[in-house]
This record gives sequence, structure tokens and C-alpha cells, in this order.
Amino acid sequence: MAKPTQTSYRTLDARPSADTLIKPGELVDLVEVTPLTLADRRIYNQLLENAWDAIDKPVTHVIAKADLRGSHNSNDRIGESIERLMSSIVKMEVTWDGKPAIERVQLLGGNVEMARGDGLFEYEIPARLRKVIRNSTVFARLQREVMFALTSKYALTLYEMVQKRGNLRWKSSEKFTLDAIRGVLGVPKGKLTSWSNLRLRAIEPAVEEVCALSDYMVEINPIKTGRSVTHVELRWWRKDGDATGKAERALSFASTGRRQRATDDPDLRPRPGQLDSKGAALQTQTYETARMRFPGYDIYYIESAWRDWSRGKAPADDPDRAYLAFFRKFAEANPL
Repeated sequence: MAKPTQTSYRTLDARPSADTLIKPGELVDLVEVTPLTLADRRIYNQLLENAWDAIDKPVTHVIAKADLRGSHNSNDRIGESIERLMSSIVKMEVTWDGKPAIERVQLLGGNVEMARGDGLFEYEIPARLRKVIRNSTVFARLQREVMFALTSKYALTLYEMVQKRGNLRWKSSEKFTLDAIRGVLGVPKGKLTSWSNLRLRAIEPAVEEVCALSDYMVEINPIKTGRSVTHVELRWWRKDGDATGKAERALSFASTGRRQRATDDPDLRPRPGQLDSKGAALQTQTYETARMRFPGYDIYYIESAWRDWSRGKAPADDPDRAYLAFFRKFAEANPL
């Protein structure tokens, strides 16, 4: 059996605070063989936090379902997330007996969800995953407020990646192949296969959110081999005082319990002026409906795509309904 590497500090020695939680580095840079959603990843982070004091022990952990619900009132979404986490297989880079290895594990073990709405959820951390966590020496410290304010799983994953790397004094950048960055970000197979689509729909929105809400500035720049983009370079640096203040102000609008106030104010997310040349703005209620139905998507990017698709076709009898119908099909074909 592989034994943990001897070191002066382990991930398990790190302690959560009132505002932060700890996530082992191996669970940050993992590749999702089975894709997860933003809600799945948030719930999993909460399950790890709740189990932290005994996370490497073969015990059953208990948490109130109300603590996992977030801003919605139904337990249905919790059950769906739990089932995806149970069936999800991930692979991660680890070191066993001083040698690098690829570990494939399930994220969540057996569990029991009590029927009562205010009941408890009991769960277990799989044995092989407990070994990985016990052996971990690198971790990300995540701010809860930022975790709940980010609106896509790509942004949350990028935030975790930067938080894991941010305190490394000897490193401020890292290169990834396109396949590697897709894998770590959790892009479903067959989706966003070109660099342009990956950049526009995943990387740029994620970078913008992380720069706006976290303590770090982030860049992801393409690297070409010949005429094709084959790699990217992730760069990060800590903000100065002024930028940190701006991030705190952004969080005052974006964090849980205050996001609705932000989306209700059109001045906070103005419609880009270049869309005026493609058509008149839709009803404010239509944009609000799109935000609620399809969280994490750029509603104006989708409007631009819809108007480009509609060019040359007969005008829609009801543009607002046509836009929402196009949005639904787009989201189904391009899940976050």
C-alpha cells in the first residue's frame, strides 16, 4: 500500500475559517470523466467542508439539506446533484511511493437522504479518495462568498485553480495543452472543440468573472504551434489595494442574496451598443427570464448569435419568445 509522503505540512493540517474552506489540490486539477454542473461543484465543496475534521476517516458524515439548497427551495436539485456526484468518475495526478500516477476515483460514496424537507443528508467519502486526501500537500483556500457569486462552472474551476497556485512564490504561470485545459475546466466531450469557441464561451467569461470577484488578476493566452493554437498559458498575480476594493464592491452585487438586485438593475449589465445594429432591444423582462432560466450564460452573446442566425429569415411574430426558444436550444447543445 502506498504511504503518504513525509512532509512538514499536509493539506489536512490546513483549517477552514469563518469565510473560507479548504479543497485539496488533487480535487482542483482533476479531469471530469463524467461532467458536473456548477451546482454539483458547489454542493461537493460544501460536502468536503462539512466532512473536513474527519475527512480521511471511514465514518459517515451528516449535513442538513437546508445547508445545501442555496438560493432555491426545492430538494429535487440536491438529489440530482448527489446522483451525478455518486456516478461521477474523475482522474487526477497523484504521487504514490515517490512516483507519479493517475488515480481514478468516484467523488461520493453511499448516502442517505431523509424524506423530510428539513431533514439530514448522510454520506461517505470513498476509501481511495480518502487516501488521496490524506497524501495531499497542496490545497486551495476558497472564499465562500466568491464561490457562490461565480455564475458558471468554468469560472468556479478557474477560481479554484488560481487559489491553489496563488501562494506559490516560485511560480506565476503554467502551460496547458488545449485538451488539458478543456479537461480541467470540465468541458463536455465533443463541445467547444475549436479554440475560438472555447475562448468565447468558456475562457473569456470565466477570466472576466475571476478578475472581477477574486483577489487575483488572471490571463489565459493562446500559444500556437505553426498556425494552430495547441497550448495556453495561465498567468496570475495578486491585485493591488485599489483592484481589491473593486472586487469587494463587485461582490456586494454578485454574492448570494444580492445577485437578484444586480440583475434587476440594467445599468449594471448594459446591453452592448453593437447589438443596436442587429435589432432593437428586447423587453427587460425577457432578459431577466433568460438570466433565471439559463444561469451562467452571456445573455447578450446569445442574442447576437440568435440575430445572426435569424438574418435572412422571415421576422418572428414574437421576437421575445423566439429569442428564448433559440436560447433553450443553444443551452441544450452547449451545456456549461
